Amino acid sequence: MDESMLVTGKRRMNEVLELVKQDLSGVQTGRARPALVESVKVEAYEGSFMEIKELAGITAPDPHSLVIKPWDSSVLTKIEKGINEANLGFNPVVDKEIVRIVIPSLTEERRTELVKLVKQKIEAGKAFLRQIRVEVKQKIDDQKDAAGVSEDDIHRLYDELQKIMDEYNAKLEEMEKNKEQELMAL
Repeated sequence: MDESMLVTGKRRMNEVLELVKQDLSGVQTGRARPALVESVKVEAYEGSFMEIKELAGITAPDPHSLVIKPWDSSVLTKIEKGINEANLGFNPVVDKEIVRIVIPSLTEERRTELVKLVKQKIEAGKAFLRQIRVEVKQKIDDQKDAAGVSEDDIHRLYDELQKIMDEYNAKLEEMEKNKEQELMAL
């Protein structure tokens, strides 16, 4: 009886969890964090797109501002342009050799929008988990006709798969709850 599909499914579900966690870290909560802008793509050199974190150091000198200091000053205005085009709701300002961003306080309306965005990201993660479950279930079904595989073995694998699904759905729901509390607490 081959159970490797459960191990593979669990590994893929972990990857989905990490992607969702990374995606949620980019949701603004009213506090300045480098994660808010570090993955913004910028056309740095002749059609070459790079993330800001690959072009500059990003610091949060206080809870309401970010400072981006490029290692190559020729990309300063390109970083500003990239942040503006990313529609993050920030107004970057070039100040000599840095880009300064003041993080605005969140309005109640913006908080509600962000909670909806968090729910969408979590739902997308759950959709990926369901797709993985379908694929693993298909691999389990493929073993039904194999020699030495009983109906009890198949049901045990189904039960184990469902336990794994429940565990990962609970983790996503916990991430959602924590992010919503973080958004509404400020």
